[in-house]
Amino acid sequence: MNKKAEQGRTTRERLISIGLGLFAEHGYEGTSIEAVLRESGLSRGALYHHFDGKDALFAAVLEQVEQDVAAKLAPVVMAAAPDPVAELRAGCLAWIRLVADPVVRRIILIDGPAVLGWHEWRSVEERHGLGLFKIALAEAAEQGRLPAERADLFAHMLMAAMNEVALLVAQAEGDEQSIAEGEAALEDFLGRVLGV
Repeated sequence: MNKKAEQGRTTRERLISIGLGLFAEHGYEGTSIEAVLRESGLSRGALYHHFDGKDALFAAVLEQVEQDVAAKLAPVVMAAAPDPVAELRAGCLAWIRLVADPVVRRIILIDGPAVLGWHEWRSVEERHGLGLFKIALAEAAEQGRLPAERADLFAHMLMAAMNEVALLVAQAEGDEQSIAEGEAALEDFLGRVLGV
């Protein structure tokens, strides 16, 4: 990679990191482009070279937080391998616990749908979570644990259920009781749906 491209990548990553800190602390509405410029020491032109505006910076921050969440979930899920139902359960329970993180709550669950709009936010969620649900449920279907023709639809339903539980935990600011209730309900739900 040439030096100019490397500098551009570094600047972009720095802006995302600064944006993440500001959006997490102050929320989308409480964060201004001027605050990002002040914190970064960059010119407005340099920022706009990488992002069309605050919405675009927020979208990049959301993608980063989603990637961070996936990186945290991966070892938990892999520890439950090769049983797809155990992987699914472990990943879902770990996600509920991650909602206690104020950054995850604010960026993914509170500001994400409000800033991007529900359809775009849902698209991001599908890119990061739905594929994993589809894989696990397809494997469970191969094992005869659920009808194969329903695996895809069940993946969508599970994602919707997970988002609702996460939003309820987020509304309670990730307190221990809401997490425990979310985990218990999730365990019961998965047991009833998958018969385990």
